[in-house]
Amino acid sequence: MFLAVGLIGGGLTAPALAAPCKDAKGKFIKCPEAKPKAAARCKNAKGHFAKCGTPGAKPA
Repeated sequence: MFLAVGLIGGGLTAPALAAPCKDAKGKFIKCPEAKPKAAARCKNAKGHFAKCGTPGAKPA
């Protein structure tokens, strides 16, 4: 009996965990795809992270 309740309860929580996207009016829309982050990281001569474009900074 507990197994059946667990299966039913487990099936109801999975869609509830998926967060659908809404527009400004509250209507459900297709979620925008996640954009990949730029992997531009640079390090200075000491090995510390630095802004790319600063003198002596090289891509890591």
